[in-house]
Amino acid sequence: MPDGVVRVMIGFGEPVRVVDAIDPRRAVSGTSMVTGGCTKTVIGEHTGVLAGVTVLLTPLAAYRICGLPMAEWVDRPLDPVHLLGTRERHFDERLAECPDWSGRFGLVEDLLAARLRDGPLCCPEVVDAWRELVRVDGRARVDELADAAGWSVRRLERRFREQIGTSPKTMAQVLRLRAALRRHHAGLSWTEAATETGYHDQPHFVRTFKGLIGCTPGRFRSDQEVRRSVGEAGWVDS
Repeated sequence: MPDGVVRVMIGFGEPVRVVDAIDPRRAVSGTSMVTGGCTKTVIGEHTGVLAGVTVLLTPLAAYRICGLPMAEWVDRPLDPVHLLGTRERHFDERLAECPDWSGRFGLVEDLLAARLRDGPLCCPEVVDAWRELVRVDGRARVDELADAAGWSVRRLERRFREQIGTSPKTMAQVLRLRAALRRHHAGLSWTEAATETGYHDQPHFVRTFKGLIGCTPGRFRSDQEVRRSVGEAGWVDS
């Protein structure tokens, strides 16, 4: 589901196919991949046995680890080599050769710790804007975030895209929708969840929901619709 999280999947075994739920023509397959700042629903499909390690990163951590502008690969599953460098081309093989999972976790932690240590620092203003958006579940005005940073809206948007991957407005939409989904999961109706998370009206909520998830809230709840949409593979866990 859309959550803004960056996923680093280092795997071995059968490949997984990641399909864009909004545009099924967009798909990529692989045993290892990095997906940047998920803002649209995707479906994971596989046959056979999967094994590997998946690490969930905030966009800020991903920017430091990968050292590349985040906007260049948001919502684009890529081979980890493109982001981690050719020195790690055979990292999946090293992971597979480990005799146990504690050894695999250790290898992944060592790799990410080294990348964090040597990677670029994030702007304090971007860090503060990101944390405020997370704190209020996306219910913050972009101009207020820019004022708090002492920047123009245009400058905040430019640096935010560089280090987070999207504009503040897009990330706010993702975080607000996630908050609505959490409230619905806790037992509220869609209308109640939308009201509590600050949507102006039900049509506004439905438009945002459909744009990010690919169906209306009512269809999202339907077991029959889920089966029709994803077959036997099921939704990728968020």
